[in-house]
Amino acid sequence: MNKKPQNKHRPLSSATATAGCDCQPPRSINGSQALMEALLHEKVSLLFGYPGGQALSIYNALYEYSGRLEHILVRHEQGAVHAAQGYARVSGKTGVVIVTSGPGIANTITGIADAMIDSTPVVVIAGQVSASLLGTDAFQEIDVIGVTQPVTKWAYQVRRAEDLPWAVARAFYIASSGRPGPVVLDITKNAQVETIAYRPATVTHIAGYTPVPDAAPECIAQAAQLINNAERPLALAGQGVILGRAETELLAFLRKAGIPAASTIMGLSALPSDEPLNMGMLGMHGNVAPNLKTNECDVLIAIGMRFDDRVTGDLQSYARQAKIIHFDIDPAEVDKNVKAHVAVLGDVKETLPAVTELLRPAAHDEWLASFAAPLEKETQAVIRPETAPGDGPLKMGEVVHRVAEATGHDAVLVTDVGQNQMMGLRYFKFKQTRSVVTSGGLGTMGFGLPAAIGAKLGAPERTVCLFVGDGGLQMTIQELGTVMQSGVAVKIILLNNDYLGMVRQWQELFFEKRYSATEMKNPDFIGIAAAYGIPGRKISRREDLDRAIREMLDAKGPYLLEAQVVQKGMVYPMVPAGASITDLIMM
Repeated sequence: MNKKPQNKHRPLSSATATAGCDCQPPRSINGSQALMEALLHEKVSLLFGYPGGQALSIYNALYEYSGRLEHILVRHEQGAVHAAQGYARVSGKTGVVIVTSGPGIANTITGIADAMIDSTPVVVIAGQVSASLLGTDAFQEIDVIGVTQPVTKWAYQVRRAEDLPWAVARAFYIASSGRPGPVVLDITKNAQVETIAYRPATVTHIAGYTPVPDAAPECIAQAAQLINNAERPLALAGQGVILGRAETELLAFLRKAGIPAASTIMGLSALPSDEPLNMGMLGMHGNVAPNLKTNECDVLIAIGMRFDDRVTGDLQSYARQAKIIHFDIDPAEVDKNVKAHVAVLGDVKETLPAVTELLRPAAHDEWLASFAAPLEKETQAVIRPETAPGDGPLKMGEVVHRVAEATGHDAVLVTDVGQNQMMGLRYFKFKQTRSVVTSGGLGTMGFGLPAAIGAKLGAPERTVCLFVGDGGLQMTIQELGTVMQSGVAVKIILLNNDYLGMVRQWQELFFEKRYSATEMKNPDFIGIAAAYGIPGRKISRREDLDRAIREMLDAKGPYLLEAQVVQKGMVYPMVPAGASITDLIMM
């Protein structure tokens, strides 16, 4: 991660924070009102949260700003952060959360950690006991900084109202700059109610914090030389391309040099699914061709990705034959897992075109053609059997494929975690960027429903399809209340197999089919949705699938489509944990 700014309880210096125009006289308002003004100054329009005792002053101020700041009341604070993540992922803005002290902020930790590892810009604002009570174990007091600092880019406690403008400005600057991530502001009760002369603050620089390292011209030249001399280049696109808004630059780079590319799960939708150079998804349940070709290429070009273990498998056998070029904004990721021959640090929106300019036009026709055979093998052994209609129960991949077709490949895919996630990522297709919202690094069950709410609010003009399992849905099922109250039109596709499917798959493959604590006795999901005023339908017959999908998509508001799928379905291909990425289990 980028170097974290120091967490010191002092105002920013004049070199790092500037006040608003002096021609505007300061306004005398309390700290909570100043917080609202500071949020508006950061162009915030939407908040997710849950009120409580030590945040009542903040919510009292929010009441006055209801016409300018929309607040979405979630049913659990974890859901607030996941919703903010979904909002941030599709909108490209920073998600904002407001919660109270003690259990309120403690309930956000899973979401904050998820946002940290998946580089999602979120600002979490927590109420806190008065400064005079800090350290006394007062009611609902916890050490917010101590608890959240390991999973944030910055965590800061505001003890004086006068520090609020610069603290908010600094929080948004840190959360959204460089490699994005979560920030926590812990605001004491006295800071919320003290009166200050408010002026907005702006932060454009923090001493010791370098969000975007300078690109070295010699590294750009070395990268171009390696690519120009390559016979079998392969590019790996990660979420850094999307966060850097470099999708157009990536496509120009690939097309000029005729380089095939594959994506991490977080990088999916950086390239259109039908782009001829797009060879699919990397990783444990990724496509066969790019996984195999990673260990055959002569130059491997990693762009905004961190060589996660789910992508690399056994590092000792990973791309040993290749020269590695690593584009990244975060120096901490270079050489962390895979040693780079050339590291191109900087903003990928600038570094990719700089390298592209030095490339010779190339085709690599023979190399590209070599991807066809493993693709055909996967199609025959895995893809067609999973997605094509057949005998027996409905299959997860079949449902995902039919929904994707019905949306014209123009919807936002949101997934929970497990088999539903891998099937969704494998078989949904994409025409435009920022079309995937999933929990990648932390793998948080329960992520899907609140993230879908945020995604729909972040892109109200787009169809948002959530694929979720029966296990994950029940972890945050209370957020159906948020759907009911907000009216957000999420389309929920429940792939119900009455199991914790991915855990059961591992038990079948590696634990002699000892299905310990993975079979689930489930409730009437359609009845539960109905209790929240959400229409739905349960299907188990293949002949009902297309009609049910059309009914779901035609519904003006939210809808729950429950598909009873094969109980012991498997997600293939699969690379066993710790194995080489070429050691694929196909069936």
